[in-house]
Amino acid sequence: MDDHGRTRAMSSGETIEVEVAEAGIAVLRLNNPARLNAFSRESVALFNRRVDDIAADPAIRALILTGAGRGFCSGQDVTAADARNRTGPSGLVERLHWQEQFAGMGRRLRAMPQLVVAAVNGPCVGAGLAIALAADMRIATPSARFMVGAVRLGLSAGESGISYLLPRLIGASRAFEIMLTGRAVDAAEAERIGLCVRLVAEDGLLVEACTLARQVLANSPFAVAHTKRLMWDNLDAGSYDAAIELENRTQILASMTDDYKEATAAFTEKRPPRFTGR
Repeated sequence: MDDHGRTRAMSSGETIEVEVAEAGIAVLRLNNPARLNAFSRESVALFNRRVDDIAADPAIRALILTGAGRGFCSGQDVTAADARNRTGPSGLVERLHWQEQFAGMGRRLRAMPQLVVAAVNGPCVGAGLAIALAADMRIATPSARFMVGAVRLGLSAGESGISYLLPRLIGASRAFEIMLTGRAVDAAEAERIGLCVRLVAEDGLLVEACTLARQVLANSPFAVAHTKRLMWDNLDAGSYDAAIELENRTQILASMTDDYKEATAAFTEKRPPRFTGR
């Protein structure tokens, strides 16, 4: 907020908008409500640039993803894809480039040091589902619907990391059924199976997302960033012992920070810690 309590805009009037909701917390909003925030090639490229900018900004410690209007994201802009298909097949190099750009959205969200919270406010399909799954946490409104759309369009349901992330979040058996049928998962089921952590009223979604982010950001910057990295890395750990080794390394590094010393002093002195990120 600025001195008058207004949200400071970082970008506006584009298909991907970014604003600072409050100190340390940015909101990235997919902004094509007439198309339920479907991704065109151009908006994918813009999304990736915006995420790269946020990842490089030390003043931002948390990113909230959401959609404008009544939806989160309906996936690929199928109308635009149909128009391209009608003009003749594009070349292998071009198709692979854009496939990698689509997949690069989730890769960026996982790799960035900031906490990422997906605030899902309606349909969440295909590439939209992929970026929601790549977030560190998901909250949703009762109108949220999660769906893998590609299998109904003659494509594989495994796109942009979905076949990797979904079974790790909800288990392989459920993931197989959802991906092979292409059916929608409503908000109540999503909460029950652990796809989102909680359901929130429509008009309180961003408030709740910011509240959740603040709870995380009350901890030291090193602890948050490296816990995120540790969690993602240990999803791929080859063994329990390998996971322990990575935990040990991270814990020793954390114990050498000034913020660790501050945390123990604050605990002893019964006061809130004052973290500096060092």
